[in-house]
Amino acid sequence: MALPDYPAAFYPVAAFAILITAISKGGFGQAPGALAVSLMAMFIAPPEAAGIMLPILCAMDLFGVYAYRHSWSRAHLRIMLPGALVGIVLGGFAFGLLPVNAIRLLLGIIAVTFALNQWLRLTERIAARMANRRGKPGPVAGAFWGGVAGFTSTLAHAGGPPFAIYMLAQKVDKTLFVGTAAVFFIVVNYVKLVPYYFLGQLNVGNLATALLFSPLAPIGIWFGVWVHRRISQKTFLDASYALLLVTGVKLIYDGSTG
Repeated sequence: MALPDYPAAFYPVAAFAILITAISKGGFGQAPGALAVSLMAMFIAPPEAAGIMLPILCAMDLFGVYAYRHSWSRAHLRIMLPGALVGIVLGGFAFGLLPVNAIRLLLGIIAVTFALNQWLRLTERIAARMANRRGKPGPVAGAFWGGVAGFTSTLAHAGGPPFAIYMLAQKVDKTLFVGTAAVFFIVVNYVKLVPYYFLGQLNVGNLATALLFSPLAPIGIWFGVWVHRRISQKTFLDASYALLLVTGVKLIYDGSTG
C-alpha cells in the first residue's frame, strides 16, 4: 500500500500526536480530546486526520475494555448509547456536507473549548450543578450528553467531556466511571467505522498511514505506564491541553481565513 503524498512535516507531528494519545491512555486513563486530529489537521484535511486515527484508537480501546471488563455499568450505557448513535450520524453528515475549512474551524472551536474546560473545570461544575438541582440526571439528559459525545467523537475523537458531564453527575465510583467510559467509546469508535467507510475516510492511503503509525500505540501505552510513576497527571495533562489550545487557535485562524 502506497502512502499518500503528505507534507514532510506531517509525519513527525503525527507520530508525536499518536504517542501523546497512547501515553495519556496508558498512564492516566484518558487522552486530551481532539489533540491528535487537531495536530494532524494543520497539515492535512481534518477528515483524513480523523480517518487515520480511528483504526489506531480502535486498537487502543481493546486494551482498556480488557482491563475493565468486570467494571462497567450496563444501565448507563443503555441510556447514553442511543443518543451517541444519533450524534455519530450527525457527525457523519457534517463530514460529508461541510467544506474542509468549515470542518477545520469547527475542529478548532472544539479544541479550544475542551482545553478551557480542562483548566476551568467546566465539566465538573456542570455535573455538580445538574446533580444538586434535580438529583441524578435522568434518561433524557443521558441521551443528550451521549449525543454530544457521539458528535464530537465523530468529528475529532473527542467525546470525553460530554460523556463525563452525565457520568460524573451520577456519582459513580472511579473504577466504574473508567470502565463504563472504556466500553462506551469502544462501541462508539467501532460504530464510527461505518460512516467513515462510506465517506471514504478509510481509504487505502489512510489505512496505510494508520498501519505505518500503529506500532506507536503499544509503545506509547507502555511508556505511559512508566510515565505514570514519574510525572503527575496534572502536569502532563496541563501541558497536553496547552498544546491543544494553541493548535485549536491555529485551526480557527486557518479555517476562518482559508
